[in-house]
Amino acid sequence: MRLTIDTQTDTYEQAIAAVQAAYGFNPAAAASGWPDAPMPVPRPGPETLSGDNLWEGWTDRMLFDTIAGVMPGARAVLRRLVELGGTASYDDVQAHFADHPATPIAPNKMGGTLTSIRAVRRRVGPDNRSNLLELDDHRRIYQIEPALVEGLKRAFDLAEARPDLLRQDPATS
Repeated sequence: MRLTIDTQTDTYEQAIAAVQAAYGFNPAAAASGWPDAPMPVPRPGPETLSGDNLWEGWTDRMLFDTIAGVMPGARAVLRRLVELGGTASYDDVQAHFADHPATPIAPNKMGGTLTSIRAVRRRVGPDNRSNLLELDDHRRIYQIEPALVEGLKRAFDLAEARPDLLRQDPATS
């Protein structure tokens, strides 16, 4: 079998339909010839996020840029804290990730895992040096400012829709 796709004139959708038809995955496309390319569906992106100040200069876009730029383990910890309403004990977070099936983090590695949040925050956060994630060593509690939790939810929604925008683990990329 020979399949020719002209990258100058054929759309991506037409090329995919041709390959599917050639391998019998989409017989309707083979019967009708080249399908008309569907209207492109706009994909959400960071530009769709608000630039409004949520708290001390943080915006939805800054929050997304932060979770997109941190290492996957730190992103998982932030997501867990958001799921818990923004506050959790140090021990609970460590226990959750010690045996986590997708993102295991040894208890003695938690602090190191979260250093990428600080590093990315310096690059994309507001200039006033407010932190996204606070650790109260005395009370042993991680805390995210309540005003930022809703913004982080929106950022994680976009991250779910566009995982291609997120930093990946160096070992998997």
